[in-house]
Order: sequence, then structure tokens, then C-alpha cells
Amino acid sequence: MFDPYLVFVFIHILLFVAWLGGDIGVFILGQHFRKREYSLETRLTLLRLLVLNDMAPRTAWALMVPVTITMLVLGNWAGLPLWTVALSWMVGGVWLALVWGAYLNDQTPLAARLRKIEFWLKCALTLAYLALGLAGMAGIEALALPGWLAAKAVLFAVIFAAAIMIDVAYKPVGPLLMRLIEEGSSDATEAPLLKAMNRTRIWVLMLYALLVITAALGTLKPGF
Repeated sequence: MFDPYLVFVFIHILLFVAWLGGDIGVFILGQHFRKREYSLETRLTLLRLLVLNDMAPRTAWALMVPVTITMLVLGNWAGLPLWTVALSWMVGGVWLALVWGAYLNDQTPLAARLRKIEFWLKCALTLAYLALGLAGMAGIEALALPGWLAAKAVLFAVIFAAAIMIDVAYKPVGPLLMRLIEEGSSDATEAPLLKAMNRTRIWVLMLYALLVITAALGTLKPGF
């Protein structure tokens, strides 16, 4: 009754919406957290909502891996063996477990270990998508992808890299936030925190641009 490929195209679109839409929500909450006219209690509530809202794009990102690989096979875009599809779903499942395990056990040594494992998994996937895209551009046997699709795979790897840099840039925020909570709001506690958040915002805006470009490639499928 349904074309399995089109079903996964639909899922792919939903994941894109959850990813970009959720990230915009995170961005808006972050902007309001910066406002010192709010009480510290209100700002911390906004921050908790930000972290919760961020789980939507993080979940979508993890699921993008098996969904995109499945689409490659179902759409006959690449002659990948079926075991790559099974492997991609295993990787996606492990990634989801790491993401949600870290969230549900936040501020614990377990969460720190899970995030470290997730970091290296994301680095490995960055290289995997970069290799896929470059192999597609080079016309290597079963990976001779259309130009737009090979470019999309490379850009997806760049998205991975930008998202990784968001987490790297955000890392100093934790200790600075604790200092704000312990010492209260002042120029001495707010300025370093704002500076760290501004560094993160650069990578966030880059991520938004890359997501829009990859969506345009997948929709318009330019002939190159």
C-alpha cells in the first residue's frame, strides 16, 4: 500500500523539523536566559526548559543516521549491503541510549562517561559521512552518488562537526553557571558566562545555515 522509501522520506522530513525547530526553541530560551532583568530563579527555570527542549534535536540527530542510510538503500541511491542498514540502526539505538542516559543521569559521573563515549561516536560518524560523500563524488563502485547527494553527505559531516563544536564551546558554561548560582548576578559573574555563550552561538548559527542548505539540496536535487 505504501512505498517504503516514501515513508522514510516523510520520517526524514519530520526529523528535520524536530531538529531545526527544536534548535530554534533552544536558541530563543538561551536568549531569554541572558536577560539580567529576570530573577536568577526564572533564568534557571528557562535553562532547565532549554536542556529539555534540546532533547528533541539531539534525538532527531541520532535517528538521522539510520534513516538516511535506509533511504540510500531503499531509494537505490547506493549499492550498500543490507548489513549496513542493520548496523546504522544499531548505531542509532546506541546513540539514543547515550543521549537519554546522560540526560536522565545529569550531573553524575555516569552522565560524564556517557557524554564522553557519545563525543567519540559523533567524531567517528563525522568521518564516516565525509568518507561516504567523498567516495560518492569520486564515483567509487557502489557509492557513485549523484552530485547533489554526495554534496549532501559531505555537508552532513560538516553539520556533525559544527554540532560537536557547539558542545565543545559550551563546556565552560557549566562551571561559569555554578559560579553565578553561588555568587549571584554581577558583572564579574555574568560577563564570562555571556562570553562563553556567545562563542557557542557562532557554531549554532552555522549549524542552522548548514541544515537549510542540506534541506535545499535534498529538495531541489540540482543536476551536478
